Amino acid sequence: MARTPKIAIIGGGIAGLAAAVAFHRRGIDATIYEQAPELSEIGAGVQMTPNAMKALKSLGLEQAAMAVAFEPESQVLRSWKSGRVIYRAPVSGFRERSGAPGCSFHRADLLSILAAPLPASAVQLNARCVGVEPGTNSAVARFADGTEIAADIVVGADGIHSLVRTQLFGADQPRFTGCMCWRGLVPVDRIPKGLIERSSSNWMGPHGHVVHYYVRRGEMVNFVAIHDTDEWTEESWIREASRDELMATYAKWNPRLLRLFECSDRYFKWGLFDREPLSRWTEGRITLLGDSAHATLPFLAQGAAMGIEDGCALAELVARQPDDLDEALRRYEALRVPRTRRAVLGSRERAKLNHLPSRWARFKRDVEYLSRRVFYPDGTAHRVAWLYGYDIAAPEHYAPQSPSPPPGAGEGRGEVGDARALASTHLTLPSLRDGPLPLPPEGRRGTWRRARPHNSTSGGMSSGMTPLIASPP
Repeated sequence: MARTPKIAIIGGGIAGLAAAVAFHRRGIDATIYEQAPELSEIGAGVQMTPNAMKALKSLGLEQAAMAVAFEPESQVLRSWKSGRVIYRAPVSGFRERSGAPGCSFHRADLLSILAAPLPASAVQLNARCVGVEPGTNSAVARFADGTEIAADIVVGADGIHSLVRTQLFGADQPRFTGCMCWRGLVPVDRIPKGLIERSSSNWMGPHGHVVHYYVRRGEMVNFVAIHDTDEWTEESWIREASRDELMATYAKWNPRLLRLFECSDRYFKWGLFDREPLSRWTEGRITLLGDSAHATLPFLAQGAAMGIEDGCALAELVARQPDDLDEALRRYEALRVPRTRRAVLGSRERAKLNHLPSRWARFKRDVEYLSRRVFYPDGTAHRVAWLYGYDIAAPEHYAPQSPSPPPGAGEGRGEVGDARALASTHLTLPSLRDGPLPLPPEGRRGTWRRARPHNSTSGGMSSGMTPLIASPP
């Protein structure tokens, strides 16, 4: 009879909690070690695309999630100054094409949903990890109070500034993208009636864009404004900013946006930084998931989605191979590295589209959006059916594989490719101002080409559930 593995998860954010729920649903002992005195999230919105909603369903959380979610009526792209509609698509089609809705949440609500199924003993608070030690049959995590724990697998889910990742693979080298973000959260009773439609909206302009959408059953509106700048600030999401700075930056934009900004009583700002995706996540019996493994720019709304998918996949593979955890970890990398890498690079590539500086460039972009509704009827502006249609619970992702697949074996198998095949593909990280990076051609999932920076005079950023492109992950 197989022994039940013991799993230690460092970090109690969205990805770490999702992993813990996935393990517990399979009868596997998993404990979260969170450095904060309580499980909490910042006051901000998060968009969950259909693939993320399917992952929540696989965790048994669909009903609880829908009780606090907001499902928009449509996705809308607008011109920054006139408010002219560039693109509109009903969101109802997501259920038909992708098998799940696209919704938006208050991040604290999503965290509560993920924490609710876990027993109190599964979450250890005030547990600040200060070191990890991989081993061949187990791993050790050490904490600031002098204690240490041993587990069959230690999972680093400790976010974008991951200590676990740094100890395994060294310090990363984030690069400032040249974009500054402001965010705010406004109760609807402060917003003039009729000012904000019940859709997810993205206003695109020269050197900037603004996204807004409802959260918490439609009780609040979350907005994110991103603008090109030469200034530099830290990545922190909790640095407060002044209203005057935000209003001055967007002074020439549509009055409806300025009125929305005025309705908020607190504003936060941060700089967007980009990172090279890791080619591997595992050392001995320690692995990574979520932002610690693949910090993602917000332009495809996949930060939280990829982390939840990671947790589901890791738990399923460990449950399938409890007597061969090394193979389970190898297969976890093989399954997740190619897909998350494509999401990271896709988010980077999308960073130009919404900040195009010239009228002619914006006109060409807008015409292309219109044409895609005719020629690429997958219901999204950026042809991301490969993202939205994915179901992390699908049995084909977990079919038996050869213990040592040769390099390149992942080609033609979708995201279930060999992580080692991607390790040889080095991608130089230019500034976003240097132009977009190419993605694998649509329809050839799992096939990768060496990326090249393109010369371009365009500039931009955006994010969110496509075609929205801008809620923090």
